[in-house]
Amino acid sequence: MAEKPPEMEGVWKRVAVVGGGVAGSLIAKSLQFLADVTLIDPKEYFEIPWASLRSMVEPSFAERSLIYHKDYLTNGRLVVSKAIDISNSQVLTAEGRLVTYDYLVIATGHNDFFPKTRSERLKEYRAENEEIRSANSILIVGGGPNGVELAAEIAVDFPDKKVVLVHKGSRLLEFIGPKAADKTLQWLKSKKVEVKLGQSVDLNESSEGSKTYVTSNGEVIKADCCFMCTGKPPGSAWLQETMLKDSIDGFGRLKVDENLRVKGYKNVFAIGDITDVKEIKQGYLAQKHALIAAKNLKLLMNGGKEDKMASYKTNSTKVIVSLGRQDAVAQFPLTTLIGLVPGFIKSKDLFVGKTRKQLGLDSRILDT
Repeated sequence: MAEKPPEMEGVWKRVAVVGGGVAGSLIAKSLQFLADVTLIDPKEYFEIPWASLRSMVEPSFAERSLIYHKDYLTNGRLVVSKAIDISNSQVLTAEGRLVTYDYLVIATGHNDFFPKTRSERLKEYRAENEEIRSANSILIVGGGPNGVELAAEIAVDFPDKKVVLVHKGSRLLEFIGPKAADKTLQWLKSKKVEVKLGQSVDLNESSEGSKTYVTSNGEVIKADCCFMCTGKPPGSAWLQETMLKDSIDGFGRLKVDENLRVKGYKNVFAIGDITDVKEIKQGYLAQKHALIAAKNLKLLMNGGKEDKMASYKTNSTKVIVSLGRQDAVAQFPLTTLIGLVPGFIKSKDLFVGKTRKQLGLDSRILDT
């Protein structure tokens, strides 16, 4: 970490950011030259989450989407550990370290379990890729964006493999309109993906050893490997016994005001998927949260008035779900598109270059 200017010693406000995902990484990067920033994350790297499914079929893609925190956090502190408790002035980590703050930002997203080191995560992608390559038949459980995108990636890169997608809902991608969902279903069928709706798979009732899986309708599916792409709960379990326990709603999300402060607190912000903001949880919206909260923190740290803080406003959401390397389905406020046009927007690079550039890093594709 670079030394703070001598005249600023003791003047810089201390900002602790818990969670180094989409929102946490961006706000830490945005504030590092304006405050004494400490980022607390159980991993040494930030992973661009919407690139993860491409990395399963092309592990080298992850070389750009797995970013060491230290590469963009050049003027802040990094604590590689889980946060386990907070008080009104400190964060306690699993290793027993206390991080003192003037302002706290909670950005713990969803409850994911990833390895601590970047090299271990790359190894996971290579193992998953080998599993896909060696399989003749693949079962995907979950028809949300992750399940649909993984099915599409495999169908495009490995067209000879049998892919079965099981989803408990009555249609795919239930968070968007039925027109987009129907177009997606037809696209998957055109790639010979077998889609089973209105069913679930209980892995406890299935046998990985015999490669046999049973759906809730009693249907038996034989598959060489299975990938679970069902939703994950918000990453708020660690807050249940802290001072913020009464700020968590019934869905496990932190209740925030229009300025993205946790309700009832002047110096605690929450951003990204952990918040109760009424909108579809998407990466680009988490980035918007980070920029609004960073703007408000700059104002407060400079002694600005609270009534001058920026408000976060929800708008009509745009959604783009990639379908392999060229196609995508997109839902915009006035229209729904599928094919090469929305695919041109997202599917080739999956916004990896754009995200790297936002963190101040080289956006170019590396030679691999």
